[in-house]
Amino acid sequence: MEESIKSKIIPFSNLTEKIRTLQKEGKTVVQTHGVFDLIHPGHIKHLNSARSEGDILVATVIRDVDVRRGPGRPVFPDALRAENLASLQQVDFVSIVNDETPFECVKALNPDVFAKGKTHKEREQKIDEKIGNIEKELNQSKAKIHETEGFSFSSSTFVNSFMNIYPDETRNYLENFKNKYSFQNISETLNNLSDLKVLLIGDGILDEYHYCESMGKSAKAHLVVNKALDHEVFNGGAFAVANHIASLCDSVQLVSLLGKKNSQEEFIRNNLKPNVSPHFFYRNDGPTIVKKRYINQYLNQKLFEINYLNGDNICESDEDIIIEYLESAVPDFDLLLVSDFGHGLISKKIINTLEKISKTLAVNTQTNGANRGFNLITKYNSATFLCLDEPEVRLATQEKTTEIETVAKKLLENLDAKNLIVTLGKKGSIALNDNRDACRTPIFSSKVVDTVGAGDAFFAYTAPCVTTGVPMEVASFIGNAVGALAVQIVGNKSSVEKYELLEFIHSILK
Repeated sequence: MEESIKSKIIPFSNLTEKIRTLQKEGKTVVQTHGVFDLIHPGHIKHLNSARSEGDILVATVIRDVDVRRGPGRPVFPDALRAENLASLQQVDFVSIVNDETPFECVKALNPDVFAKGKTHKEREQKIDEKIGNIEKELNQSKAKIHETEGFSFSSSTFVNSFMNIYPDETRNYLENFKNKYSFQNISETLNNLSDLKVLLIGDGILDEYHYCESMGKSAKAHLVVNKALDHEVFNGGAFAVANHIASLCDSVQLVSLLGKKNSQEEFIRNNLKPNVSPHFFYRNDGPTIVKKRYINQYLNQKLFEINYLNGDNICESDEDIIIEYLESAVPDFDLLLVSDFGHGLISKKIINTLEKISKTLAVNTQTNGANRGFNLITKYNSATFLCLDEPEVRLATQEKTTEIETVAKKLLENLDAKNLIVTLGKKGSIALNDNRDACRTPIFSSKVVDTVGAGDAFFAYTAPCVTTGVPMEVASFIGNAVGALAVQIVGNKSSVEKYELLEFIHSILK
């Protein structure tokens, strides 16, 4: 990279100091912000217009991990995208920034002028009211908002049209789908769920990711010695499901179980979204559930897992206290979700209570290494919506090789349930409605970082859709789009946000 280009690319912390100095010298600073993936004439027009508004033009580039523009995006890594912008004469400084909260870098930099493409602004306002609210905050700052006429050609359109991200089957599916449903239809469907009052009961889990590197085989035992490098802790299980739902619905009540000793309640509460209201119960005979996964950092491969839990059902006295609470609380909610990991909270007596008192019941039971296939959906006798993966459906029906649509129909016949979606991994998903009509949806993911938590995100978004009467083909489409975003997140490090989902859907429906 030429030295002149390299000198334009600076860390954001250094950029803010430099901008303050330039503003004190009387310079007018203009900022533009975006992915800038495939530089095209619309970008050039936008940058020229932005540059005309001041003395200094700063371009902040969204880092790779925060880009939610659809499959195969970004095409180029953030370092190369920054270099491309720095190569342009119009641009004075470039910085790669965190965009977990949209436009946070704009508020931090506080330029004199913030330049936005007009069509870009209109798209963001359609995608989520949250973006609009953030933009209002920008309008209240000293920065002048300058709308350019750039971005008339979309990078997403180019990627979708010419780069063959998806196989023919998926492209044909998307063409047929968008002939029936527009982006506006999907956006309205999701935004209409915000007033839904949801109660979620389930096993809360703390997920710990311990990163390490192998040092070599032990001379005295058949094991590989690993060196600890770093670790992260996330809210998982029902805690993660609650955070996903909170992106969609404004009012979420969480009912879960903690260990009385070393409950880690403060961490859990601090990592729940503000619109999640937790109601915790406590057991004396077991800890708050912790699942520690050890991961080779270089290969991004999980090596082994250790669980800290008491998988036995809670004692009868604790069970009665929880039931008493549920009987008083559940009738006030529109939707009851059960996230059942089979770790002791959801007993048969509690299930009977939930089925008796709930208006609308959605259930996800998980088979995992800690319950060894004993946590089956057959514990439930009636539900509005069931969400399971293929192995869970096959275990419940004891059908190992029969075609999955036949197996799914058999499961619904055995249970007094109305709707079912079965996730099929790389094969997408299959959904059955109350009439037993089946629809299949392909996967939309092009990059997989981690599959842990993807099923929870899928359940969190599809349950409110299905139970409020959204057509199953639309609910499945939304669920698979959520899954494509969730597999790009390490474990449950963050939730799938509604605006990210709508950004992704907007891209693939172009």
